[in-house]
Amino acid sequence: MLEHLDTASWVATLGYIGILTIIFFETAIFIGFFLPGDSLLFTAGYLAAKGVFKLSILIPSIAAVAFIGYTIAYWLGIRVGHWLMTCEDRFWFKKKYLINAHGFYENHGGKALLLGRLVPVLRTFIPIAAGMAEMDYKRFTFYNLVGAVIWAVSLPVAGYYIGTWLPNSTLYILPCVLVVVLISSSPAFYHWWKHKKKIGSKN
Repeated sequence: MLEHLDTASWVATLGYIGILTIIFFETAIFIGFFLPGDSLLFTAGYLAAKGVFKLSILIPSIAAVAFIGYTIAYWLGIRVGHWLMTCEDRFWFKKKYLINAHGFYENHGGKALLLGRLVPVLRTFIPIAAGMAEMDYKRFTFYNLVGAVIWAVSLPVAGYYIGTWLPNSTLYILPCVLVVVLISSSPAFYHWWKHKKKIGSKN
């Protein structure tokens, strides 16, 4: 059955170690922003319904790696932020950016971490920005844990039930993956549109 489904075949070939490695690079190191975390988790859940993986292993291991990845990215952000604060202002960077970011994360850091976890690309940079802004570590850890659990549960479970409930579900996996990507990207587009609308109303 899997030989006719490239996406599922690819994820099945990765195995647990491959999936967790990709999740780590996407959440811990900013160079992993192009990696397909959402579709990967959804497809892994779908494969769990087919007996390839076990949700009892997938969910806690993904949550743990996602939590550890964000923690590493946070501390990298702190190091980068301290270094930038010692630099002179440039056209591409001003110290006031970090000062403003610090205030934003003090007021809205929790929401940014929870929503950012669900948005491709943004998910990779959110913890680094939190570290650069020196968001309170205890607060960061709480929202990091909550976000990691939500992400690790929601997508694999959604994929699992698609694989369980739909007849001939191999015909639907690719459209479902596309829907997952669109839904996970929608918050970023919404906030971009809202920001553009706000700017337009001032002009």
